[in-house]
Amino acid sequence: MDPVLAEAAPATSTTRAEDEPFAVPEACRRARLELDWEAFLPPQATTRSWRIRRRIKRGIDVVLASIGLLLLSPLLLLLAVLVKLSSPGPVFYLFPSLGLRGRPFHGYKFRTMVENAEALKPELQVHNQMTGPVVKMRNDPRVTPIGRWLRKFSLDELPQLWNVLKGDMSLVGPRPPIAYECAQYEPWQWGRLAVEPGITCFWQISGRSELRDFDEWVRLDLKYIEQWSLWQDFKVLLRTVPVVIRGHGAY
Repeated sequence: MDPVLAEAAPATSTTRAEDEPFAVPEACRRARLELDWEAFLPPQATTRSWRIRRRIKRGIDVVLASIGLLLLSPLLLLLAVLVKLSSPGPVFYLFPSLGLRGRPFHGYKFRTMVENAEALKPELQVHNQMTGPVVKMRNDPRVTPIGRWLRKFSLDELPQLWNVLKGDMSLVGPRPPIAYECAQYEPWQWGRLAVEPGITCFWQISGRSELRDFDEWVRLDLKYIEQWSLWQDFKVLLRTVPVVIRGHGAY
């Protein structure tokens, strides 16, 4: 892989192609087109059994996401009302994300921050508790009171079941990154996008925001890809339940 690929264009250089839902940093577009994505996958990814198991994984995603959206629809409606009544702004936050092999898509979350959160972000960078391109703070002043509660129990991410149903995401996989964060990736870090992003993965069950080294986060994602199996996905889903109930590492 070309070590200057992720630096070939400045992170602020963005344009929007006709087939893209939002303006994508040029460095991200180049990575999507030029990276050898197969090099990030384990050797078994070339086998027929791997492809069959990936199709089974997609089938499970569709079934479980459909059931989840149906059963949780009363809760989703209630949460939408609470978000709308708690502060000015839209109910949903559509975040510009990159998915499988850098494909851009809009991710869905319940809005947990004030309406002008992005405008306030530069002045809060000094309080960032994560290394690398990701910004996370335990006491982020942009988060609304209802948003803090939603985040604690990961309820803000329930709308991503729609992303799973659409095929943008999977139930289990590396978390979908914000597009402009990817423009700052080192070449090896792009490997986390070699498979579909997911709602939960190793990072979520290993401490979440308590893990403050972005490189360690990426290494967990690459480990997931290297060790992937349907049984592993099942175990990750099971281990996610108590983590969410306890609200450990979420803010």
